[in-house]
Amino acid sequence: MEENIKKQSKISELRQDLVTGDWVVIATGRSKRPKEFAKSEEIKEPENPETECPFCNPAENEPENRLLVYNDNQDEWTLRVIHNKYPAFDRKGEAPQHFEEGPYFGMESIGYHEVIITRDHRNQIANLNKVEVAEILDAYQERYVDLMNKKSVNYIEIFHNHGRESGASIVHPHSQLMAIPVISPYVKSELDGAENYHRTSQTCVYCTMLEWELGGAKKKRVIFENDDFVAFCPFASRVAFEVWVAPKKHKPYFERITREEKVSAGEALQVAVGKIYKALNNPPYNFYLHTSPCDGRDYPYYHWHIEILPRTSVWAGFELSTGIEISTLEPEEAAEFLREQ
Repeated sequence: MEENIKKQSKISELRQDLVTGDWVVIATGRSKRPKEFAKSEEIKEPENPETECPFCNPAENEPENRLLVYNDNQDEWTLRVIHNKYPAFDRKGEAPQHFEEGPYFGMESIGYHEVIITRDHRNQIANLNKVEVAEILDAYQERYVDLMNKKSVNYIEIFHNHGRESGASIVHPHSQLMAIPVISPYVKSELDGAENYHRTSQTCVYCTMLEWELGGAKKKRVIFENDDFVAFCPFASRVAFEVWVAPKKHKPYFERITREEKVSAGEALQVAVGKIYKALNNPPYNFYLHTSPCDGRDYPYYHWHIEILPRTSVWAGFELSTGIEISTLEPEEAAEFLREQ
């Protein structure tokens, strides 16, 4: 076991729940003083985005902050990737040091935290075209491939927050990438479930779902499909209007997506988000991309996909105490309404 690490030198640390084994990030580098938690922080729209929005002119932080630029011209760039100014994970290090406190166990939060920024301050994914969304997916892939073999990285989480209630602190459309040394409890539960299903049935659980949604269920929960991808409201939707976007063919690894598949995936993602935008009048939402970990193991039984969750409800006592979410709308009805948009 490593010696105790000096807490004052860290951006954050990972602590493990002694009962469940789940990991929690204590983001000390982003810390507030206790009394500040009582304040409600609003996302304020800048009056002059071109001069006041940090994402409208991210070149001010370059070149040290620059990771990737598409159409590299001050007046023509379409997408940029930069280091997060307030990272939850510290990239200064290779292997995280571990520490103990009595019966408890933790480690340094060594990893990478990046921001993927599209150019237009107000033009969110719902209003882009499929090629523009494919460019976002291309940036996801390029940064994923660059980070997946780092010593401190075992999983790469890519997500997008839209709206204050989703956790977005800046109005300008952007996604985030966190390359971390542990696999999250949610992803681990998906991996375990997929492996168990494959062990007993010799097939992919996600492929089984897609086969039923596209055939047996007569597409009653499908809201869009093209040759390569399908967008549908899952049978066990956790919130009203939850939508998944998944490749029709069995694909465990997002990072292996082809150019043609990125356009198809971009179309499916844009249509799904666009329908949610129209149906719910631009609601706050989160989407995230789940793929096989990059920890050196093989995951042939998994199936990468994107999960979109509009913020249509708030967790209360039952949800918090049980982990069981309550959705007040049948996914079949949600899908029918979304198809009409």
